[in-house]
Amino acid sequence: MRYLQRLNTLPPDEADSPLILGTALHTGIEESLEAAVKKYCSSYPIITDEHINEVIKLEHVIPLARAGIPPGGAFEVPIMDKDFIGYIDYLVPINKVDGTEYFDLYDFKYSNNVQSYKKSNQLHLYKYFFERNNPGKKIRNLYLFFVPKVQIRQKKGETLLDFRERLKDELAGVDVQTVQVEFDYSKVIEFLLAIKTVNETTEFTKTESYLCRFCEYQDFCEKGWDFMILPENKRRNIEQVHKRKLWIYGAPFSGKTTFANSFPDPLMLNTDGNVENVDAPYIPIRDNVKVEGRMTKRTLAWEVFKDTISELEKKQNTFKTIVVDLLEDTYESCRVYMYQQMGITHESDDSFRAWDKVRGEYLNTMKRLMVLDYENIVLISHEDMSKDITRKGGDKITAIKPAGLPDKVANKVAGMVDVVARIVADGETRTFSFKSNEVVFGGGRLRVAAKDLPLDVDALFAVYDEANKNAANGVSENKPQTETTERAGRSRRKAEEKPVIPAEKPQEQPGQVEPVNDTPAEEAPQEAHAEGESAPAENADDGNPPMDGAVEVSAPNAQPEQPAEHPRRKRRVREA
Repeated sequence: MRYLQRLNTLPPDEADSPLILGTALHTGIEESLEAAVKKYCSSYPIITDEHINEVIKLEHVIPLARAGIPPGGAFEVPIMDKDFIGYIDYLVPINKVDGTEYFDLYDFKYSNNVQSYKKSNQLHLYKYFFERNNPGKKIRNLYLFFVPKVQIRQKKGETLLDFRERLKDELAGVDVQTVQVEFDYSKVIEFLLAIKTVNETTEFTKTESYLCRFCEYQDFCEKGWDFMILPENKRRNIEQVHKRKLWIYGAPFSGKTTFANSFPDPLMLNTDGNVENVDAPYIPIRDNVKVEGRMTKRTLAWEVFKDTISELEKKQNTFKTIVVDLLEDTYESCRVYMYQQMGITHESDDSFRAWDKVRGEYLNTMKRLMVLDYENIVLISHEDMSKDITRKGGDKITAIKPAGLPDKVANKVAGMVDVVARIVADGETRTFSFKSNEVVFGGGRLRVAAKDLPLDVDALFAVYDEANKNAANGVSENKPQTETTERAGRSRRKAEEKPVIPAEKPQEQPGQVEPVNDTPAEEAPQEAHAEGESAPAENADDGNPPMDGAVEVSAPNAQPEQPAEHPRRKRRVREA
């Protein structure tokens, strides 16, 4: 799905995401604890108590990790040739004997899964290809450097502060662990045979197993849900891109609807009847009741909303902007519709299944809306300031976020738009505010310097023009990367891999875990890796080999490339 169909997915949004935690930990080891916490917090639309819990863990284990590695080494040492691309986490020079330089190799793992990782092919491959590409240099010792991961959960009836005290007690008893691995040539042979199998495979039979729950494509594969699927990773002509997708929220009477009304040729999909002060045409999204004799027919608001999207998909109109006002009302309409379909009065009547069905119905419909071929898609919400976040010291701070949507749904919707921004009213002054800290829900893909704009459509369009210009000039995606951003990019690519399992048919759906379903609090979280790699699909004590480190190989029919200029455009696979 990733490499043949080129299907990418929305980024993970769980507080204990192995990808994000691992990248943050690696940042902390390379740079500083402060950089790691900033990296972690900036990866989410908003920070909750669960995120603070993970920060507490990072603040304990990162100093242990920094103190536990020997000094004088180099981070992210590349290995590149026409057959293999990989990155050594940490390479420490030892000595030089008869003209030969010797090194110790360390690979960081944010995991307790020691025995499974000892079976990994990864370090054996690094040693073999590093020595092959660097005559006169030898790897003396191979080490797995394990950073412990505490996985306790908050108990029922336990206060947050009591849980955090228990968490700190657990953290006080852990320490890093360095495990030596003996080099084995057979591991290299196993890997090369697995690559041969991958490149010769033409049919990818769906094989369901316990591994599916660790796959970000699970709902797409098993249920057909496609809300998490992003567009193809293909370059576009930036100067001709005009579509804008925004989610704005703010207090009542802050000017949200009026602002949306100033977009070119808007159509309002209105849920609350608040259209007296705007002149745009609108469609009321509400229950339609029709009386025929003694019969009363009711069309639910969600059916009206879906029918409207179906009509807009035909593109038989001259509108340029589609506005949904208010977004949280559409979610409530979806819930009522699904209650009727399932014969229930609340999600709790059907436990987990109902929550899952409501979320799936809503997000798949929103995906249809967001891919409509119109210049502007604008979502409007009220703001919610009723939820507090408890800091490490116990003091509380108010979170500011869109109202009415569960966190899981809100995070997914945020991934579908370019910008999530808050409208702030200060007297007669109205501003369009991008995210400025971790307690304000927001963010986006636009790379611009401005954090606050006047509430004006032309000013917003100028921001898009600036972002397009920056991208065209290489300031965003194409800019020369620093060592830190380059490492972060490599970590993400490493985390997006999944192993090829020789015992089964090679799978077409690699990817980092992104469970969509609500996970019961009693379940143990996934393992996170220091480079943001995919979690081992097995539990810590089941004895199966984990998902190993990412490497890259050239596909046999691929066009010749120059590794020095385009080292990351090769097809990537991972060993079993």
